[in-house]
Amino acid sequence: MTAHASGPAGATEAPLVVARVGVVGLGLIGGSVARTLVAAGVDVVASDPDATTRAAARDAGVRTVGSAAEVLTERPDVLVLAPPLAALPAVLDELAAALPRLVADGGPVPVLTDVGSVKAPVRAAVDAAGLGARYVGAHPMAGTEESGFGASRADLLPGCAWAVTVGPTTSPDHLLPVLALVTGPLGGVARVVDDATHDAAVALVSHVPHVLATELLNLATAAPARALALGLAAGSFRDGTRVARTDPRRTQAMVDGNADAVVGTLRDAAAHLGALADALDAGDAAAVTAFFDAADPVRTALADGVSAGTSPSATVRLDEPGWQDRLTALGAAGALVTRIGREAVVVAR
Repeated sequence: MTAHASGPAGATEAPLVVARVGVVGLGLIGGSVARTLVAAGVDVVASDPDATTRAAARDAGVRTVGSAAEVLTERPDVLVLAPPLAALPAVLDELAAALPRLVADGGPVPVLTDVGSVKAPVRAAVDAAGLGARYVGAHPMAGTEESGFGASRADLLPGCAWAVTVGPTTSPDHLLPVLALVTGPLGGVARVVDDATHDAAVALVSHVPHVLATELLNLATAAPARALALGLAAGSFRDGTRVARTDPRRTQAMVDGNADAVVGTLRDAAAHLGALADALDAGDAAAVTAFFDAADPVRTALADGVSAGTSPSATVRLDEPGWQDRLTALGAAGALVTRIGREAVVVAR
């Protein structure tokens, strides 16, 4: 990935550079963002409400201040919001209160992004705080069953897939620094999509899997054979329940935040499992076979590599009406950002 792009007549534009980044919230992902950027030589200023966390971050080479407002006044190019979802409105109110003075003093005002696993509620909160004009959503598909700054790592995010989300009025001046940050010093690959498409997709590949993993633990907890089952458990149980061994409040908040998308997917899963139970009970071999074979298209795609091969590239000019719709449609179809310029973004599947 590069933050360069070809300009008119093949000329190469100067790279898009994100020189200073603010991070508010130093948990697993916010801490990993800070560590990764510090390792890449980016100037980082961060805050966390917990003094012990701030001290640990300073020991790891992260420059810290006491509040989100102080991060804002450092005028980072991009300010990354990484608090728990429940704490986000208070953080946004603090930023909104500090912003008018920053604007009155002149000079650059940061672009806001975030790393949350659900996007529509975050945009709603940012809009409610009056900060929506400067917001571009982002979500790295990375994590572990651990939490907190102590679990964060400089090698967690490089190479991971990111969704970057825009709305109908998103400005290119705000999108481009976020893409440059994600595909540059954070080392990610990015797809640009709208909030609703993102939330539906992560319900399938993250939020519902967390629920199903928790249900496996629930089943084991309630089973008379629990002691023997846990003694016999091997790879399939370990791998199938790994994400359920994290803080259940964190998982609950994630699922609650994406309830609109999660509910429908959970009802589909319940219907499929109920139908399988009925087929097994009735000895309906054909229905049982159909259940296990229905996943063949995705099974094949995963075996072959979802991103194997590339399609011809498409260039989306950012000065044309409706560029947001075109870019998000390509992203929803799987297109990755491959080149970033001040006037256009190039993508390819």
